[in-house]
Amino acid sequence: MSVIGLIGWAGGWVLLLWISTYGPNWVAWVFMPYFVYAPYRVLVQLKYFPLAYLMWRILRAYPWQVMHDVPRGLSSHPDVESRHYGWFEFPNPADPDQQLPLVFSHHLRTEWWSRRMAPRAKPSLKADIETLWFAGDPRFIGLVAAPTRRGTAPRRLHVLEQRMHVRSGWRFADWGATPDDIERGRRAGVHPLQP
Repeated sequence: MSVIGLIGWAGGWVLLLWISTYGPNWVAWVFMPYFVYAPYRVLVQLKYFPLAYLMWRILRAYPWQVMHDVPRGLSSHPDVESRHYGWFEFPNPADPDQQLPLVFSHHLRTEWWSRRMAPRAKPSLKADIETLWFAGDPRFIGLVAAPTRRGTAPRRLHVLEQRMHVRSGWRFADWGATPDDIERGRRAGVHPLQP
């Protein structure tokens, strides 16, 4: 869809420029809002490609899991010191009793999630994320998605990142990560600062 959007916004701009060149002067003024807005949309579409590539890498390294009633919040998580826009807690694969937070580290495309994670959100909105699709390892990185209306496929994909180990002094080995786990995380796009 991002490729189609990129082609549509750029192609539409060129097409409307061609039409306004050969049409009367008033046609150019009618298309002026599009001429101003379309370059912005092209840049937004281009910014999404590295994120889409990261999602693809995560899905190649980790399978989808369906999870229910995952702890979440929009406020600051006590274990995460960096700035973030919300978090989910997932069980550590090496120790299921330990919950590790993954955060939305970028504000881009988080509005849908924020409306459903808000403490005062309507129950109908909160119900959209009671069941989550998750791919990843909470010690490194993850991809979260909401189910479709039928619950048969993921939609609204968003990358979550592990931000605890940088400032808290935790190391991946403290969370039970083996060298194989760390290598799998690297294949998914994680470049750990410390093992």
